[in-house]
Amino acid sequence: MNRPVIAANWKMNNGPTSAREFMNSFLDQYPRQYDRTLLIFPPALSLHAVAESLVDRRDILLGVQNVHWADQGAFTGELSVGIARDAGARVVLVGHSERRHVFGETSEETALKCAAIERGGLTPLLCVGDTLDQRDTGDAERTVLEQLRTGLSRMTQLASREIIVAYEPVWAIGTGRTATSEDAATMHTAIRAELQTLYGDRSRTTPILYGGSVNSSNAAALLATGEVDGLLVGGASLDAGSWLTVARS
Repeated sequence: MNRPVIAANWKMNNGPTSAREFMNSFLDQYPRQYDRTLLIFPPALSLHAVAESLVDRRDILLGVQNVHWADQGAFTGELSVGIARDAGARVVLVGHSERRHVFGETSEETALKCAAIERGGLTPLLCVGDTLDQRDTGDAERTVLEQLRTGLSRMTQLASREIIVAYEPVWAIGTGRTATSEDAATMHTAIRAELQTLYGDRSRTTPILYGGSVNSSNAAALLATGEVDGLLVGGASLDAGSWLTVARS
């Protein structure tokens, strides 16, 4: 996966019709680029529309925003890794701050999901992050590294499987506040060191993304930070024009 890795998380926005319109507009202005990797995470019901748009674009990968850890079963409303793969997904978001703090997802559940994603042959994008209280009490790094260790704890092939990590300071998501380059570099350095402990030198090629109020104005500066390998973009990915600017950063 070529770095930088720049990911668009549409959250609960862009149904199939608007997804097709978005992709048509964006792809008309974004020629193939193999010096980076773009990821797009649409809502589940828009997966097919985006997949159709990307049939000839191997430089852009499709992802899903969430999966269940079971391979199949009586889990109304959930998606399995197999269903996601069959729909064209190659990457799965795990442990996004909204899943943790709005829906109560635990780090142990993220571990079960990462293991299921590994079994299913897809790539997990594991999100870790700290709240304002944890930051103010000096507990931010411990919290982030604990989420990282637990989330990866059930994967059995860490040394040979591709993973992506995203640091998203919860206090900077949707607030207009953004971590400084120094904030991001410090936490990314700690994450890289922990990955080295977990699975050795291959960790050096693991993309570590920054997510938190990323927009077309700050994307280039964040990517210029040495330890930042890419971006996880929310609101700024919903408009084809602003997403185009970020994707070109």
